[in-house]
Amino acid sequence: MFPPRRKVRLETERMTLRPPTHADFRDWTGLRRESQEFLVPWEPAWAEDHLTRKAFTNRVYWAGRAIGQGTAVPLFLIRRDDQRLIGAVTLDNIRRGPAQSSTLGYWIGAPYARQGYMREALEAVVHHAWTKLDLSRLEAACLPENTASRGLLEKVGFKYEGVAQSYLQIAGRWRTHVLYAALRADRRGRTDAG
Repeated sequence: MFPPRRKVRLETERMTLRPPTHADFRDWTGLRRESQEFLVPWEPAWAEDHLTRKAFTNRVYWAGRAIGQGTAVPLFLIRRDDQRLIGAVTLDNIRRGPAQSSTLGYWIGAPYARQGYMREALEAVVHHAWTKLDLSRLEAACLPENTASRGLLEKVGFKYEGVAQSYLQIAGRWRTHVLYAALRADRRGRTDAG
């Protein structure tokens, strides 16, 4: 038996952020396929069945369970003016108790990159994490050479914290990532390290 599904829906100036549904399959696979060359250098290798309906169905079921259990908040970015799926943001590995923290992951389709959509989405998700989920710390990691992602994290209040050696497998090999964090009550000021 699944726990009751918690309603999660965030509204921004241009988008609705909501969990994935089965009806999103064609839009999701189309955008991922169209953006594959843009996304693959930054993501773990796609499974052979990554773009199949079965894999997407599993993703939708996982999203519902994770939200219900309070362990993750996976959200699709839907542009309001045309209802187009343009990317996704996930608060994952939500830890309660003394930690009150989560990791943040995100991707955007190539046609929508560098138009401010992800910044708008991350600002809403960070606000939701602080005010609705009562989290204290959000963590994110990216490849050192991903200057767009690093700049985005810094614009939404994340600060460089260090380096994680062999953090994730990207394109089949272990890659070092730079680590960023945002704190609900951040008194650290701006950091230029990294």
